[in-house]
Amino acid sequence: MTDRGASSKQDALTAATVTVAWVIIANKPFYPPTIWWVVGNGVEAAWISVLSMPFFLAIPFIARRSALAARIALPLIGTIDTVFETKLFGTGSGTELFFAACIMLVALSFRASEKLWQIGLTGVVFAGFLTTRYLIGDALHIWSAEDLGKLFNLNAFAVACLTAFIALRYSGLRGADHSSGTSPS
Repeated sequence: MTDRGASSKQDALTAATVTVAWVIIANKPFYPPTIWWVVGNGVEAAWISVLSMPFFLAIPFIARRSALAARIALPLIGTIDTVFETKLFGTGSGTELFFAACIMLVALSFRASEKLWQIGLTGVVFAGFLTTRYLIGDALHIWSAEDLGKLFNLNAFAVACLTAFIALRYSGLRGADHSSGTSPS
């Protein structure tokens, strides 16, 4: 295998990372109107959640400089965003379910030679979950039980869509991109 072939494989993982970042960026502005449509209130709080969009927007630019940094940044920014949104909406809102997408990104985004990054980020995502579950305190926006149920369903659907998209986007890359870069003789 040539260096060009190894570089293509690196580009494939990074391209998948950048694609997922763009999907998140494209969907962020639609979250507040969707909350308004499905739940009927909490739109002001939902607009605050859009503040994380520039961080996701930085990922394609980071990828131009460092493929590894971009692949680290996506689950890291996703984790921080999930902690933030859980503080904003509360643990009953279903925002913690986005940690599943973050863990999936960590599982799929790294080569065997990057195992320590994968292990470390797994710890970061899990620490984010523990923080939201046990340390974060009350939500900044208070919801009725009925509205919280609607918000939970909305977020569960969003997480299912995102994780399905991640699985489809990374499909076929794992075996090729997690190899040592050498071909059998």
